[in-house]
Amino acid sequence: MLSYDIRELERHAVQVDGELAADDPIWGDADTRPAAPIRVTGRLSKAGSGRYYWSGKIEGVAELECRRCLTDLSVGMAEDSNAIFAEAGDEVSDDPDIYTLPPHADKIDLRPVVRDQWLLGVPSFVLCREECKGLCPRCGADLNEGPCGCPAVTENDSRWDALRAARPSSD
Repeated sequence: MLSYDIRELERHAVQVDGELAADDPIWGDADTRPAAPIRVTGRLSKAGSGRYYWSGKIEGVAELECRRCLTDLSVGMAEDSNAIFAEAGDEVSDDPDIYTLPPHADKIDLRPVVRDQWLLGVPSFVLCREECKGLCPRCGADLNEGPCGCPAVTENDSRWDALRAARPSSD
């Protein structure tokens, strides 16, 4: 559970120790979802009148594809995270880095913060290895397993002829 009662925070800080599931409704259709629940730990405390501060860590694993050969990869992610929550109408509530609480809120939900931090921390592109050769653009064969049977390209692409003609000769 990543929802905390504000009345309890008024009395003392709380320890955050929970998970955000991969099938939680907070995730959007285009989001890179975790392969398993994201582990969330840290501390949530009062930070002035109508303001609250969370400092913690999120850890999880994403299932991604190599950008060259499309091999499935498991990529671990661990990020330190901080967030400030402010009541609507607070002078800082217009700051895009501040999470605004609805008027008369009685709970703070950390799920939007965890989702945002996850999406910022998970790499957009990964490689299975630095020397990955990728796929053949003609037949789609994995070139890491060896050469494919496609004939070598010897003809030039005519779309580049104008640029070749404009290039100064190296004579």
